Amino acid sequence: MLNNSNEEFEKKLEQIDINKEPPTNDTERQYYFIKKARKYVKEESEKLGRPLFFATVTFGCQMNARDSEKLCGILEKIGYVEAAEDEADFIIFNTCTVRENANMRVYGRLGQLKPRKKKNPHMMIGLCGCMMQEPEVVEKLKTSYRYVDIIFGTHNIFKFAELIVTRFESQRMVIDIWKDTDKIVENLPNDRKFSFKSGVNIMFGCNNFCSYCIVPYVRGRERSRDPEAIISEIRQLVADGVVEVMLLGQNVNSYGKNLEHPITFAQLLERIEQIEGLERIRFMTSHPKDLSDELIEVMGKSKKICKHLHLPVQSGSSKILKKMNRHYTKEQYLELVEKIRRSVPDISLTTDIIVGFPGETEEDFEETMDIVRKVRYDSAFTFIYSKRTGTPAAVMEDQVPEDVVKNRFDRLLKEVHSIASEVCSVHEGTVQTALIESVSEHDPSMVTGRLSNNLLVHIKGDKGMIGRLADVRLTECKGFYYLGELAE
Repeated sequence: MLNNSNEEFEKKLEQIDINKEPPTNDTERQYYFIKKARKYVKEESEKLGRPLFFATVTFGCQMNARDSEKLCGILEKIGYVEAAEDEADFIIFNTCTVRENANMRVYGRLGQLKPRKKKNPHMMIGLCGCMMQEPEVVEKLKTSYRYVDIIFGTHNIFKFAELIVTRFESQRMVIDIWKDTDKIVENLPNDRKFSFKSGVNIMFGCNNFCSYCIVPYVRGRERSRDPEAIISEIRQLVADGVVEVMLLGQNVNSYGKNLEHPITFAQLLERIEQIEGLERIRFMTSHPKDLSDELIEVMGKSKKICKHLHLPVQSGSSKILKKMNRHYTKEQYLELVEKIRRSVPDISLTTDIIVGFPGETEEDFEETMDIVRKVRYDSAFTFIYSKRTGTPAAVMEDQVPEDVVKNRFDRLLKEVHSIASEVCSVHEGTVQTALIESVSEHDPSMVTGRLSNNLLVHIKGDKGMIGRLADVRLTECKGFYYLGELAE
């Protein structure tokens, strides 16, 4: 599904002459290469006597998932047909590099493809995403994985069709890595996973430089999309049946600061709220240091912003937070939570927590347990700290012994689960609105819906209900999800 209609897209392609030089405008240039790539794919397909198939394999965060939708959209527009990975003639790995073991997984998957590639010389393998922004990774691929066809990073995904054309014409490995960019290219194809909801990038990159995190080094500095482009995209999505959008950025709270005419995230939300036909607005991720009183006020009075906020705390110890370069203290975080709950009393709060950061003592860990008990999160993503080469934390002294970290992690997990099951059960017996998202994986006679607070509910129903907003009575809490029934 495209941001622009198929008919409009094809009309644009008809006007392009691929025998001439490509246009200089970035969007028009990529349309030129989509048309050119389509010619090569068609020729290859005729040679094989069948369609060419593709598969995208996505590692990592929702930003990567959204990028993969763009890759799929371009591949479909040039003539590939989506299929299972073991059938694919073109496999693209969209990589994550937050943890070093993520890199090893990619190398493992590549190794498995070598004999298949040798047997099928027409097959293509592409690699993109955060891992490709590391120079040592690219060097390793150039020397040990010569059978990879296309390598590009996080800043130039929009050039995908152009890189495919370069590969067809050169018959050699194509590498195109940008160290950074201020470029945002609009109105290219994308293939949404869901017809009724969609992610929408509002910004790219990160300026925070948390000491454990590689993201600013591989995603680049913050750059915000023009608000008019965001509004236009959401209007087009709504016209195409979307009722819920997830606004995406590494730190949405700092949206708009680098625009020629600055606008706050709260002001952007107010504008998005006015879009007719849009029922729900979600966003992530929010950095506590940038969550303004203005944003809290907008959340409190909004009719469309979902009652869920993901607010990563990472640690409850102010000493550790300083070492993490998070720019807030435990007390400031708790004060922020109080403000949010005063404005949005029924808000669901979730978080990220790292256990075993260098220098973490038992006392520091107890501070984290204390913040968990005080905030009472609906759920938490808990992580054991792992060294990430290239980050300041990787060379810090006082790395915590593995057995100590494991013990703390288990205690934290137990506490989080215990509190979360109590917090989630308070809604039992109430009627809530759920967006029906899928047929239940465990029972085909049931469908799964997502509540405003991000919890799931399973009710009797069929696939005809998917994409509908339904009022549901929550009959029984099962810890992290509900069983329910359609309200009369």
